[in-house]
Amino acid sequence: MQVSPQTPAEKIVWYTLIWTWPLYGLGALYVVGPVLGWTLAAMAGLSLYLGPVIRSDMQATGPVPAVVWVWSAGMLVMLVSLWAGHADWNLGTTKTIKSSIGWAKGWALIPLFILAGAVLPIRRELLVRGQCVLGLWTLCLLPLLAVAPYVGLPHLLFTSPLKAVGGPGPEYFSVYLYTIDPASGTPRWQFFAPWSPFAALLGVCLVLFALEEKHPRWKIIGLAAGVLMILMSKSRMGLVGLVFCSMSPRLLPLVARSLGWVLLSSVTTAVAVWGVAFVEFGNRALYSFKSARADSTRVRETLQRIAYERWQSDAMVFGHGTVRPGAHLVEYMPIGSHHTWYGLLFVKGLTGFTAFLVPLSVHFWVVTLDAIKCERGKLPLGLLLTIVLLTFGENVEIQTYLLWPSLLMLGCHLREVKSVNRGN
Repeated sequence: MQVSPQTPAEKIVWYTLIWTWPLYGLGALYVVGPVLGWTLAAMAGLSLYLGPVIRSDMQATGPVPAVVWVWSAGMLVMLVSLWAGHADWNLGTTKTIKSSIGWAKGWALIPLFILAGAVLPIRRELLVRGQCVLGLWTLCLLPLLAVAPYVGLPHLLFTSPLKAVGGPGPEYFSVYLYTIDPASGTPRWQFFAPWSPFAALLGVCLVLFALEEKHPRWKIIGLAAGVLMILMSKSRMGLVGLVFCSMSPRLLPLVARSLGWVLLSSVTTAVAVWGVAFVEFGNRALYSFKSARADSTRVRETLQRIAYERWQSDAMVFGHGTVRPGAHLVEYMPIGSHHTWYGLLFVKGLTGFTAFLVPLSVHFWVVTLDAIKCERGKLPLGLLLTIVLLTFGENVEIQTYLLWPSLLMLGCHLREVKSVNRGN
């Protein structure tokens, strides 16, 4: 089945998606993501404002879904929390402006991309095929990436001068063939992501998209590329996501039906009989999971503990306004990084924490209910589960520039649900 872009919005999305690797080679992905988000949102706003006056292939597909408004309100509260935190700690006008620009390149992109997917005429199958084409690019480059550390090629090719626009760090503008794990001394691959664990979750997203591909050859390409990204990144979270985020949406309808409840009761009975053995097995599995990268686990847990304690003692309502430098104990990683929830508490306090939790919970509820009823909810539920999983290992706001296909798909799904409900 031939899938090609039909509308201006689809053309922008399609070519940005399939040219991900060349854009990465220029160190431009961190710049392209926010530009794309604000451009698509502007197109969505224009289509809503002009209505039938605008050309037919740019007209809005319907009104803005309620979930998009909830996301928008939450992210605006996030901005207010940022300003309040900066004012509380007297961080100055310059730093406040810089952080506000960071908000526009991070948190703001979540509702903007979901809005674009919900309003603009962008088809689900175009996003699915585009991800598989990106998978083909990955497979073609895989031989070079795989042999690079063993033939003496440098791990870092260059850092783009685009870093002058500002960002979380130079790694977002750098082009890597591979990295060396300091704990084991072995190579890890991060593909077009800033680091390997995030590349693994992008691989999970690729697998989820590929599972919905109708063309057998493209499906195999997408699945192979996604699984290899997960394995070569050597990320524990990626392996968990591969199983959990792909299986849960498919098992959910069974659990919701009577057969599922029978199976669940059987499992509950088995747990009651063999509960102690299950607990011991779970503890051993958790210990093995953490021991696989003990240094990384120690640093992350220490960062989370420090962030939580300083949130409680220093700034419960609006947080500290920004991340703070970490000590040698956490390998100089910033306090408030490596975990969205602890990071929100530390940087934006309970206000920012709630501003993200509420829209995420509402959206998760909508997607889960739809996944129980029909097939169209499986992909968005899997993607939302991946994003939730990402929040426990990364600061999700600084990764939205690569999560945009998933956010667009979440918006497309809201449009599909709303059109069905309107039809009924």
